[in-house]
Amino acid sequence: MQNNYIPNIDLSEIISKDLNSDAAKQIAKSIKEASEDIGFFTVTNHGIPISKINNLLKTCKKFFYLPEEDKLKIAPKKWNPNTNTVYRGYFPSSVNGKEGLDIGDPLLKQDMADLLKKEKFEVNHDMTFLDPSWQATINNYFDDLHNLGMIIFKTIISSFSSNLSIADQAFQRPKTLSTLRFNYYPKQDKPVEVSSQDGVALGCETHVDSGIMTILYQDKKGGLQVQNRRSLEWHDVPHDPNAFVINTGLALEYLTNGRMKATNHRVLFNQEERISIPFFFEPSYDFVLDPKYLDINENLIYNIDNYEDFLTNSLKKFVEYDRPV
Repeated sequence: MQNNYIPNIDLSEIISKDLNSDAAKQIAKSIKEASEDIGFFTVTNHGIPISKINNLLKTCKKFFYLPEEDKLKIAPKKWNPNTNTVYRGYFPSSVNGKEGLDIGDPLLKQDMADLLKKEKFEVNHDMTFLDPSWQATINNYFDDLHNLGMIIFKTIISSFSSNLSIADQAFQRPKTLSTLRFNYYPKQDKPVEVSSQDGVALGCETHVDSGIMTILYQDKKGGLQVQNRRSLEWHDVPHDPNAFVINTGLALEYLTNGRMKATNHRVLFNQEERISIPFFFEPSYDFVLDPKYLDINENLIYNIDNYEDFLTNSLKKFVEYDRPV
């Protein structure tokens, strides 16, 4: 397992600055190369203070340290027949060895009837029973991560096209399907999976992500690994408390007609508790993953779907999304 494979990119020259500067163009080049060659990179000087991240980690731990019966009160129908949600809320470790809490866009409200008719659009559970400041903490962090995703996505677009307004067209809140997830890996007695490739015990199965990108924060070094697509070797993702881990998803692969590919990653099995907080940056349900938006006009290698249909098909491979409706 090799180190120093995952590049770090300093975003200070594009945070709240002009994407047309020479420095921004160099950052765009670095992001493009990392996205095409590896599918993973870390970012520092991303504009989100560590104090906000630490506050979110405290909020996350406070939830997962609740008794199981309290957490199940906000679980979807599969685990709690008394709730109306199918996708938003808590799922227990019996699913795949880790507990999770899926949080949708806080801007989605009960009076938005047209959106709520659509699959996967569900108002988040009321968490004031846990913490009166919960909603403010989540709203703030969700806004920060969405804004960071927009900056990185516009930087990626700039490598292909001058039409950066595509990002605003693709990500119209609360029409997006972006999800903030809390993952809690308790002390595990046995691995979730043993890799058929190299016999390594895993705490999270080998997979690629579905969205445009994932913006991940890890509380400590937790065994996250990325696979080299050519050699099939596995590489450790370095842990930096001041960095986010970014990986390109399957939707970006479709949108760039295969130039930026989603990359296999996994988490090694260990017996220490671990928290990770991924933000799945996903576009509006009706955005069409058409490479022509990025001025990519050669023959298409994928069928073009709107994101809602694409996501429905993509999630079928994830055990935690096996939910009865």
